[in-house]
Amino acid sequence: MAFPNLVLLFTLFSFLLLFRSTQSKLSADYYNKTCPKFQNLMQTILAEKQLSAPTTAAATLRVFFHDCFVNGCDSSMLIASNAFNKSERDANVNLSVAGDAFDLITRVKTALELGCPGVVSCSDILAVSARDLVVMVGGPFYEVVLGRKDSRESNPSIVDKNLPKALTPMNELLALFSSKGFSAEEMVALVGAHTIGFSHCKEFANRIFNFSKTSEFDPAYNPVFAQGLRKLCANYTKSPAMSAFNDVYTPGKFDNMYYKNLQNGLGLLSSDQAMVTDNRTKPFVDRFAANETAFFDTFARSMEKLSVYKVKENNDGDVRRRCDQFNTLQV
Repeated sequence: MAFPNLVLLFTLFSFLLLFRSTQSKLSADYYNKTCPKFQNLMQTILAEKQLSAPTTAAATLRVFFHDCFVNGCDSSMLIASNAFNKSERDANVNLSVAGDAFDLITRVKTALELGCPGVVSCSDILAVSARDLVVMVGGPFYEVVLGRKDSRESNPSIVDKNLPKALTPMNELLALFSSKGFSAEEMVALVGAHTIGFSHCKEFANRIFNFSKTSEFDPAYNPVFAQGLRKLCANYTKSPAMSAFNDVYTPGKFDNMYYKNLQNGLGLLSSDQAMVTDNRTKPFVDRFAANETAFFDTFARSMEKLSVYKVKENNDGDVRRRCDQFNTLQV
C-alpha cells in the first residue's frame, strides 16, 4: 500500500525540480509583466546621462566587465564601502573607474524603485546599461536576457587575480580569459571595448618615460605618438587624473579604429599593443582591423556570453533596494 505513495512523492519531487529549473531560466521578457516600463524608462535615463557626460558609455562598460569577471555578473562591483565592509571598489585596479557609471546606475535604480519597487535587480540594470550605451555610441546590438539576482558579498581581495592589468603578459592574459571560458578570438574582441574611453597616464608611463637604456620610450610606439604622450603626461605624478584616449582618432565612437591603431603603433597600453605582435592574437587583430562587421559580430557574441557568466538566480541572491548597499548590513 505504501508503493503508490512513494510514486506520488517521487512524481511531486520531480515536478518541483522541473519547476525550479524552468523558473530559473533567464529571459528577454522577464520584466514584461512585473515592470513593463523597464526598457523605456532605462532608455530615457541612459540617453540623458550619455549626452551630459560622454564618458558614461566607456565607464559603464568597464564596470560591467570588472563586475562579471571577478565573480560573475552579480553587481558586486556596485557596492560602496562602509565602516564595516570593504568592497570590490577598493581594489587598486578599480580605484580609477570613472564615477559616471555609478551615478548612472543610481539614477536608473531610483526611477525603477519608484515605478516598480523591489522588482528589477542592479545586475540586470548594469547588463542592459552596458549594452544600450554601446549601441548609443555606434556599437552592435546584442540580446541581454534578464532575471539576474544581486550578490550578497563584495570582496576586494579576489579582484586583482581575476582582472587583466596594463602590464599583464600575454601568456597570463590568455590564461585568465581561458579560465573564464573565452577563446583568444573572444579576448581580442572584448578588449576592443578600448575603442572608447581613456586610460590614466600611470597605466602607460613605463612605456613613455625611461623605457630602457637606449630609448626614452617604447619603440613599439609610433614616435610622434610617443612624443605627444610624453608632453601630455609630463606632470602625471603631480596630477594623477591626467589621462589619454585609448583611441586617439575616434575616442567617442565604437568602431574598429582601435585595431587599426594597434597596427600603426598607436596602442596606448602595453597589453593591448602586445596583441598585434603575438601570433596567437595577431590574426584576430588584423581581421577586426580590416572588417568592422567581423569585430562587431564577435564582440556581440562575446558580450552575450559574458553577460550570463556565473549569474545568480532565484534564492542565490537578492534584488537590492539600493545598488550601492546590501539589503542587510554586512559586518
